[in-house]
This record gives sequence, C-alpha cells and structure tokens, in this order.
Amino acid sequence: MPKGPSLNVLGGPLASCSTEPMTGWFRDGCCKTDDNDRGRHVVCAVMTDAFLEFSKSRGNDLSTPRTEFQFPGLKEGDQWCLCAARWAEAYDAGYAPQVVLEATEKTALKYASLEALLAHAVAAEA
Repeated sequence: MPKGPSLNVLGGPLASCSTEPMTGWFRDGCCKTDDNDRGRHVVCAVMTDAFLEFSKSRGNDLSTPRTEFQFPGLKEGDQWCLCAARWAEAYDAGYAPQVVLEATEKTALKYASLEALLAHAVAAEA
C-alpha cells in the first residue's frame, strides 16, 4: 500500500474513481498506486468508444470481459483507473478520454501535464 494518504493532481485528497465497475490497482475504487504497479493506473478516465478502440488497436482490449480476472469489460461512460502512459499516448494521438481530476492521483503528472489533464477534465459524479 502507498504510504500516507494519496493526493490528486490538484493537491487535494484523492477521491474515488469508480466502484461500478470496481477499479484501481488495489481494486478499492481509487486510483492509488505502489511500486508493484508498473502501469501506474492513476488516471481516472471516462471511457469513450473511440478510446476503447484506440486502446484495443494498441494491444490492450479493455472492452472484452475477462472472467478469469473478474474483469467485466468496459463500455462508454464507465470510469476506470487507466495507465498514465496509455492516457498520454492517447492524448498524443487525439483519443484521450476525459479525466476526473479529483480522482486522478498526482503521479499522473509524471506522464502528462496538468494543462493536458485540465483540457480533458470532467466534473466528478456526485
């Protein structure tokens, strides 16, 4: 587990990203990370069909259910803790999904600028 409370990219406490579907490296709904998370699943992204197709074209099919991993498969509108490098790659290619800044862990700033994340920000669900 990470040491101390996790902070979001805005400097505040990290909010939950999603529990339906359950997401996060620790499968606790939050985009927290630790040294075992090579992908840095820290960006709380709102899935779009265009992004899901982009990710699939890059070898990471997020839309197909994988029951052996208790993975339901994602659809447009689902919120998911996405790998920071994949979000940055999608941003560069013009397919970046929107981001919930309050639920995006500060480590994401090592992969994407705050300006890029702000440009794709969406309000957190109440």
